[in-house]
Amino acid sequence: MHAKSESDVTSLAASSPPRSPKRAGGVGGGNNYYVQSPSRESHDGGYKSSSMQATPVFNSPNESPSHPSYGRHSRSSSVSRFSGNLRKGAGGERKALNDKGWPECNVIEEEGPYEDLAGDSGLSRRCQIILGFLTFVLLFTVFCLIIWGAARPYEPEVIVKSLVMDDFYAGEGTDHSGVPTKLVTTNCSLHISVYNPATMFGIHVTSGPIHLIYSEISIAVGQLRRYYQPRKSHRVVTAVIHGEKVPLYGAGGSLMLSSTGGAVPLKLDFDLTSRGYVIGKLVRVTHKVHVTCPVVVDAKKTKPIRFSKKACAVYKA
Repeated sequence: MHAKSESDVTSLAASSPPRSPKRAGGVGGGNNYYVQSPSRESHDGGYKSSSMQATPVFNSPNESPSHPSYGRHSRSSSVSRFSGNLRKGAGGERKALNDKGWPECNVIEEEGPYEDLAGDSGLSRRCQIILGFLTFVLLFTVFCLIIWGAARPYEPEVIVKSLVMDDFYAGEGTDHSGVPTKLVTTNCSLHISVYNPATMFGIHVTSGPIHLIYSEISIAVGQLRRYYQPRKSHRVVTAVIHGEKVPLYGAGGSLMLSSTGGAVPLKLDFDLTSRGYVIGKLVRVTHKVHVTCPVVVDAKKTKPIRFSKKACAVYKA
């Protein structure tokens, strides 16, 4: 039987291509032949690969992995089926064989499709953009609040300087419906000093109606024209107050006529508003003060009526 095996192997070797290398070995003294695949260096132009695939050539179809043989040489053929790198691992350990005689290998399973990864990265990118935008808005809001808090203490200083009475006349007459009463005609100019202490911004100054009041009746009205005042500056502005033939009705019983002369107690009352734009219209500082000044007018005196700093009451509106 041993001689018969060698003759079979010799016949197979004669029919195989001459370029196939011959290797001796195996359990029980049997000789097997292996076909070596051509090296990649001849095809890839210098690409080195240390892997080598050995293809066993079996003596008969019954010795193939799909047709196991139960004869005397079945154990010898199965043992010598692989040699070299296929038989042992990199560390010299024997690799396990599957039911067909091929070495087993570990299969790397992918965690999931790449579409899911792309979707996650897109969602994360959107979240980053939204988070960055909200962070920017929060930081800018905090910055604006800090600037507003730093500019808030700079309140303008308002001082009423003088009142020039150009015309003041009180006499008898009738109103538009024909009712007899005392009528008052007033024409005067009010001078106001405004100081802007702010070092970072200028202010826009305007006023509400400026009333000249006699016994709770407004006998003349004026208004300060809006203007711009630079930072750290003083300015004296003028408002014209005018009233013509204002009826007093019952309140004019004690009013002295201009023909007889005499002092007439009046009161100035108005609001002054200043607005500073620190960062455009995003950050602005507004201050509003209410001013009241008692004044005594004599029709026979034309000198300007000057006010001291404590003569007028100035307080926040």
